[in-house]
Amino acid sequence: MTAPMQVDYQDILRVWQEADGIAEIEHAWLFDHLMPIGGDPDGPIYEGWTLLSALAAQTQRLRLGLLVSSNRFRPPAMLAKMATTVDIVSGGRLNFGIGAGSRPSHPLARREYEGHGLPFHDFAHSVESLAEACTVIRRLWTEPRPFDFDGTYVQVKGAYGNPKPVQSPHPPIVIGGRSSATLRVAAEHADVWNIPGGDLDDLVNRSALLDRYCAEIGRDPASITRSVFLPVSYDEPTVTRKAIGEAVDAGFTHVVLGLSNPYPVGVAHWVADELINA
Repeated sequence: MTAPMQVDYQDILRVWQEADGIAEIEHAWLFDHLMPIGGDPDGPIYEGWTLLSALAAQTQRLRLGLLVSSNRFRPPAMLAKMATTVDIVSGGRLNFGIGAGSRPSHPLARREYEGHGLPFHDFAHSVESLAEACTVIRRLWTEPRPFDFDGTYVQVKGAYGNPKPVQSPHPPIVIGGRSSATLRVAAEHADVWNIPGGDLDDLVNRSALLDRYCAEIGRDPASITRSVFLPVSYDEPTVTRKAIGEAVDAGFTHVVLGLSNPYPVGVAHWVADELINA
């Protein structure tokens, strides 16, 4: 993962194109923020979906996505159209990441909403609207005729997706988050569930809670891939390798490695040599 803030576009492109030629690296990710959440608060940051489309057009193999797109930023029908476009541009390589949006406790959570004239609803609203958004997005990707949806938070009339995504029945849905409410949404809608790493016991407990929610609705918990985000230490690769091993042993088989910038020359090869093949 290359967070698209405090960095030049050409640096991100360099890393992604390098990673595209390394078989051990299966996927690449951006995040979805409109103002920096680290470093200079007035520094540069790129919009995630437009940047993802540009990178999709300049890579051939990597699966790609946003970890994760904020459901608060864009109406779900618009987001479905954007994701379809990226899936087509990439030749069917999109992993569709979505989440409730920045948590209210984050000190910078409200700034990017206020700065772009976007409403910042409470957490209950954001999670419940996420569930409705996932339903509408999936229907736009799969249904052969226009439809209406009259939800509590999402309403569309005559909604129709054409063209459809390349991937059938639709791109994998990656839901990110750790709250119990978000896990309930993941149990119903996710193909992949992602959580930030750090506290291994918490990862295991949250995964077990997801298992329980799946059982409650009659879904096989094994049908949801467990994904974890882990920051990379360039100076202490053994620390990162240890974290990867522990996460994989705990059942988190989809590992997203967060690279900090500036990106060293040959960083993707370094990841393969020092963290994956070591």
